[in-house]
Amino acid sequence: MLPRNVLYYGREEPLPEPIELCAGPLTLLYDQGDLRYIKLGNCEVLRRVYVAVRDRNWGTVPAVLADVKIEKNQESFHVTYDATHQQGEIDFCWRGSITGDERGHIAFVMDGVARSTFLRNRIGFCVLHPPKECAGQPCKVEKADGTIETGTFPQFIAPQAPFLDMRSIAHEVQPGLWAQVHFSGDVFEMEDQRNWTDASYKTFCTPLRLPYPVEIKAGTKVSQSVRLEFKQNADGETNSSPLTRGRLGGGLSLETPAPITLSIDSTSVTSLPRIGLGTATHGQPLTQQEIARLQVLNLSHLRVDLTLSDAQWQTTLRQTAQEAESLEIGLEVALFLSDAATAELAALRVALEEVKPNVQRWLIFHVAEKSTSAQWVELAREQLSSYDPSAQIGAGTNAYFTELNRGRPPLEVLDCVAYSINPQVHAFDNASLVETTEVVPDTVASARQFCGELPIIISPITLKPRFNPDATGSALALAPDELPAPVDARQVSLFGAGWTLASLNSLAQSGVASMTYYETTGWCGVMETEQGSPLLPVFQSLPGTVYPLYHVLADVGEFAQGQVLRTTSSAALQVQGIALTKHGKIRVLAANLTHKLQEVVVKDLSATVWVRCLDETNAEAAMETPEAFRMAPKAERQTEAEQLTLHLLPYAVACIDMEDK
Repeated sequence: MLPRNVLYYGREEPLPEPIELCAGPLTLLYDQGDLRYIKLGNCEVLRRVYVAVRDRNWGTVPAVLADVKIEKNQESFHVTYDATHQQGEIDFCWRGSITGDERGHIAFVMDGVARSTFLRNRIGFCVLHPPKECAGQPCKVEKADGTIETGTFPQFIAPQAPFLDMRSIAHEVQPGLWAQVHFSGDVFEMEDQRNWTDASYKTFCTPLRLPYPVEIKAGTKVSQSVRLEFKQNADGETNSSPLTRGRLGGGLSLETPAPITLSIDSTSVTSLPRIGLGTATHGQPLTQQEIARLQVLNLSHLRVDLTLSDAQWQTTLRQTAQEAESLEIGLEVALFLSDAATAELAALRVALEEVKPNVQRWLIFHVAEKSTSAQWVELAREQLSSYDPSAQIGAGTNAYFTELNRGRPPLEVLDCVAYSINPQVHAFDNASLVETTEVVPDTVASARQFCGELPIIISPITLKPRFNPDATGSALALAPDELPAPVDARQVSLFGAGWTLASLNSLAQSGVASMTYYETTGWCGVMETEQGSPLLPVFQSLPGTVYPLYHVLADVGEFAQGQVLRTTSSAALQVQGIALTKHGKIRVLAANLTHKLQEVVVKDLSATVWVRCLDETNAEAAMETPEAFRMAPKAERQTEAEQLTLHLLPYAVACIDMEDK
């Protein structure tokens, strides 16, 4: 039997409990050394303030905290702690002090020292502004030389830094009231983190124009501070008197008042994108049981990566073509070319005549380019268009949206544009992963600004990065009990199912043409292999079972070639949903994305609905015998005034079926 926390989020250790704090009318969370969700009434002022230590490959070295002391009352707080970052050659420690007062001012100070000599890309503060409140809004930036720059937070995702050489930044949070953040101890600049699907604008140090990595000598001291203050106008003096709750509309509890509402708008309809999976990187062929279970998902395609300079690519092509044929679907073939592309493509063309795969789409990449240039697409089209003229030929990037944003695709030679996403380039906790689903549509809207109406292909979508496109050195050797970098234990969890649902909804409503999720089997797949986990203590899956996210894909797959109705959650960081319609039927999926029971009112339903929940009470059975779970009848429920109240257990997913009204 799997431990409850493993069912929840993939590991046995309990999640840290954030601590609610107040600074005058401000509400916020202290979470393991960081400040999160700093709010003034309903307005989120800052999303997060934290200290990051990044190694020479941009890997984040986690902190271990000690001697944490928290003093708080209804109007102020003071937090102190010691933080240590140790990994490989890196040994860096610092003392943190965070103070919030009744005026609504917050000061965060770090004093650190290197206890070893090591290479780093960054050490210091990161301050995140929320995109929902800030996108397109004016701001004023004080530069390092004291000059003032007037600008706006980017509406569409900025490919390069919006602001450089920053000493402070101010933006209006209420009419006539500006929040100003001051930085000291280094030179700061801002990047639009939506490029990597982080839900924020991040101000950080040290400037990227400076060479990196940099050697830090043992004994080197690093001291920085961040201050949040309020001003009566963008150019005025800092407010020195307390900000009263009444004048500012009052502080709010950090808990969203129950119940959370999920509304369905049947007048806003988009086509459900085609959904596929990637082939398993472990290389094992699919078994008959795995094929039968994958057929339930009603997939559109199977993605296979072929590096044509690799001697094994023909074996991979044959196996994947056979698996796609057994699933009665086509292939999405990602081709990775070298400078010997002409000869590589000629060999591929010969192999195609032998294997006869059903190729729906070609995605063309070059092993030395982050965003594909036109010459490689043109070479591919010369060789491949005669094999099947109906197959799309696309390109873009095999990495993050930022590479596409900075290296615009050659539209004149493309049938479609592709990029991949994952929610863990910069942050790794559950809350940060959920945040990414809010800004995934921003990548699509921004791509539309330079891609026009070309179909947008999101491929692949994974929980963790598959590789590091920005590494400047070799990766650290794995410890015996450490998962490979692309593997996340949450793949097997209810949280993984909820994140999958939320990302499906965000992408579907943004109008993408196709999405490729995860892999077929294994610890990056939708089900475990018959052999089971290669590292059971840290990836606690059950051999031969499906993962909870399998059932989300199956529920959506039953509406393949259907349509998506717009859903709106009153608390999108806690509960999200997706609504589907096809042939007079409507299905609503709702996911609790938190570790707490949530009361959810689903609106705009029919008088009679049929409900099934996937939660801690039945998840393990649903994983072991998915056929029985899916065949079991749903419970009939009567709604009141077209509303249904659900009490969703932690990380539960509800499935609601009804006839179209």
